[in-house]
Amino acid sequence: MTPPAAAPGAAEKFWPTARRLLGRLRPFRRFMFGAVAATCAFAGLNVAAPKYLGDATDVVVEGVFQGALDHGRLGFLLAGVSLMYVLASLFNWIQGALTARSVQGLMYGLRAALEDKLHRLPSAYFRERSRGDVLSRATNDIDNIAQAMNQLLTQLIMSVLMLCGSLAMMLWISPLLAAIAIATVPLSTLITVLVARRSQAHFAGQWTETGELNAHVEEFVSGHEVIKAFGHQAQAAETFGRSNDRLARAATKAQYSAGMVQPLMVLISNLNYIAVAVVGALQVIAGAMTIGGIQAFIQFSRLFTQPVGQIGGMLNLIQSCVASAARVFALLDTEEDPPEPAEAKAVPPGGRIEFNDVTFGYPESAPAVHNLSFSVEPGQTVAIVGHTGAGKTTVVNLLMRFYEPGSGRITMGGTDIAAMSRDRLREQFGVVLQDAWVFAGTIRENIAYGRPGATESCITAAAEASYVDRFVRALPCGYDTVLENGGEPLSQGQRQLLTIARAQLAGRAVLILDEATSSVDSRTELLIRQAMQRLRQGRTSFVIAHRLSTIRNADLILVMDHGRIVEQGTHHSLLAANSYYARLHNAQFSAGTGRTGALEAGI
Repeated sequence: MTPPAAAPGAAEKFWPTARRLLGRLRPFRRFMFGAVAATCAFAGLNVAAPKYLGDATDVVVEGVFQGALDHGRLGFLLAGVSLMYVLASLFNWIQGALTARSVQGLMYGLRAALEDKLHRLPSAYFRERSRGDVLSRATNDIDNIAQAMNQLLTQLIMSVLMLCGSLAMMLWISPLLAAIAIATVPLSTLITVLVARRSQAHFAGQWTETGELNAHVEEFVSGHEVIKAFGHQAQAAETFGRSNDRLARAATKAQYSAGMVQPLMVLISNLNYIAVAVVGALQVIAGAMTIGGIQAFIQFSRLFTQPVGQIGGMLNLIQSCVASAARVFALLDTEEDPPEPAEAKAVPPGGRIEFNDVTFGYPESAPAVHNLSFSVEPGQTVAIVGHTGAGKTTVVNLLMRFYEPGSGRITMGGTDIAAMSRDRLREQFGVVLQDAWVFAGTIRENIAYGRPGATESCITAAAEASYVDRFVRALPCGYDTVLENGGEPLSQGQRQLLTIARAQLAGRAVLILDEATSSVDSRTELLIRQAMQRLRQGRTSFVIAHRLSTIRNADLILVMDHGRIVEQGTHHSLLAANSYYARLHNAQFSAGTGRTGALEAGI
């Protein structure tokens, strides 16, 4: 897989993304105001302390030259400085606590927004993107933002305040020396701006490659048995190595470009220190300054240049944070399903279902289904057959509004489903897919997923009707057995029976049954077929069929080919027509052909 390039215009999106991220802190402005106030107090105390230390130095110098040290004044000044540093530490702790509260609130809101967004995204979004990249945006990028914001909001505000406070004190003590210290600021600013423009695109590429690497890891973990079975460990490791190499190069470029700032800032700071020390010494010799004054000024110059260097050193954090935020906001800005109608109509339970000249095509693809027209009466079983890619699954996806028709109408009980709420519509459907989906939790919780709050007796009754109860009772923990890693320790057939029990308990009016017997043994297949037969009783059912033996009793069979219905009728009427369906049937059941015949027929 070729990785996508970093988003163009990453540098141009820096400020809009940064403003948007900071804008999400508005709900926590009380905490942020408190943090800023604590930071102001911390900065003020740290800025004031060197001035009092300078005064204490002058008291000592005067005592040496005059032969009488003012112990009272010296003790007062040193006690005051000590108290200032103690209070500064307290305010620093308060600022850190309030900042952490604000940042965690921001992260909580972002995670909640992402979770809500994922539920509103169309199915096409997940069809077109790797799961690893989506997971990376929801986990790695969010964590990166949290770590960066914790440091930035603490250090950045503090650095700016220390910069302003120390500058004011330097101007008060000596405007000449302050002018020397300030002279380095334009150079520092220029370096920061140039490096920021260069590194932003690299950080965007770094997090894009992180998403790609996560996608590869997720793929390898989920398919490790297949990889080992075919002996493709070396190829898998090579693919991972290429992705890891791209990530390492992107991260190295990002860190290298951003890391240039700190050494340059240190160099400028040291040159500034030398200039201040030399000119200050000349000022002391000339009698324009005291020794305590130059000592205080040198401390203030350090307090001035240190924030400048810190701000430069924070550049990599800022760039990385904004790059991650851009990826998160890109997901939040993704186009959602078309909006619900202003006044959604009620869903008539158990109504007649009709497809009227429905056509649909996936984005940038040829139409998947063409001019579909058929009707299903309440309680009927409809089977949809055809070769892979014929459009069988697309039909049920359109029925459940995972996709919207390009043209035509789908009605239920005479009402266009486009005028219904998606959530209300889907409450009418129970689904049993070919790939049994089982989440991490107990067997009881997995069955009750179909009807939260169901009583124990209802859960047990659904399990008994689906032949789940017999193997659950044999497990050491029974219904409290915890399923992990997609359903272990249950077999594939047992997982499928469990999903049927889930649908049985849900008691929905319409069933979608994707043929679930293709990967199980004959005995389990018989149990699944019997359980599905019980499940269909009294309900409208759509059965996507691969094995034609499972649909002989269907009320209506739709035979699809290249997105069109080429035949429809009952099993016997279609056999009598001796056309497409008859050829599929004969290929599957002719003596000596078996599954080979089915494959040749394209089932």
